[in-house]
Amino acid sequence: MLKLLRSLLPISGRAGQATDLSAEAPAPPSDVSAPGVGSFLFTSHLSLEGGFPIPDWTAAQTWVETIPGEGEQASAWTRIERAWLEHLQLGLGPAYRLHENKDAFVLSTLEPHVARATLDFMSKTLQRIARILDGVAEMSPWGKDILIVVDDEDSYYRYVSHYYPEDGEFAASGGMYINAGCGHFVTVKSDLHAIEPVIAHEMTHSCLSHLPIPAWLNEGLAVNTEQRLVRPGTATLTPQQMHQKHCSFWGDAEMQEFWSGKSFLRNDDGNMLSYDLARILVSQLSADWPSFRSFVLDADFADGGAAAAIEHLGMELGTVVSTLLVDESGLDRAPAPARWNEVPERGAF
Repeated sequence: MLKLLRSLLPISGRAGQATDLSAEAPAPPSDVSAPGVGSFLFTSHLSLEGGFPIPDWTAAQTWVETIPGEGEQASAWTRIERAWLEHLQLGLGPAYRLHENKDAFVLSTLEPHVARATLDFMSKTLQRIARILDGVAEMSPWGKDILIVVDDEDSYYRYVSHYYPEDGEFAASGGMYINAGCGHFVTVKSDLHAIEPVIAHEMTHSCLSHLPIPAWLNEGLAVNTEQRLVRPGTATLTPQQMHQKHCSFWGDAEMQEFWSGKSFLRNDDGNMLSYDLARILVSQLSADWPSFRSFVLDADFADGGAAAAIEHLGMELGTVVSTLLVDESGLDRAPAPARWNEVPERGAF
């Protein structure tokens, strides 16, 4: 598994019609203006982290909130997003292009027709997620969805490592939703078919980012939504083989890692099994959508969702897992926050 290191690796370098915002590679703006207030000095609030330009999003948000009118605020935030992406495009290299439609930005070296198809897929996927996660998904009132597609894994891990702790070893990933100031998705370049599941998965996380739900619920919702929207790949293990792996793996300590979200960061089979167990749990618990929706809206990562499950589903999570694993050992598999040594995770890894 790849370790997220801050090593000095070189960086390689409107519904309907989409726009290529960098066909002639203009110089990125140094400030952003809005009616009724002074300009935001963008470059004065820009720092270089691992070779990537990162804005001071708190300062940007503070400035936007001084602008009169909600519509003008939303428009100004989109201009700040665009300014940042133009600076990032310059840093990534001349092969990168920024495309835009009314809902989304794509920064990549994808061929123009592929970038436009990706934008179209993002717009349609957002609408579909809203329907699937009825009453749960929430769209940000400001800005557009942002997808950054880097050319290689070195650049990908160098970028996302900025949002991880300094120390530690983490599981490999093919894409990530980064909810830090300006939410955006990052993935590695591939063909469109390979990018689509990443978009569906990470956009689901974006639509859930307003909720303090535990990692297992966040990831379970994302995996199930992804599989409803994009044809799953070929499974490498049979259901029987997966069940056997689950039964062999989930001991007492591992079960608490699952409820606290830490098992999703493992760099062994525990990572894969965590996503699969989360998928199965959400699939089973969501059969009665109105009750499940109430559970999701009330679930708290601090207790792994245990209290909300009892109140809204009439179930204890430990009992549900024992039933799924056909476990007759009598092991208490319920979330036990008092035993968690670290702050629990909220998912969207």
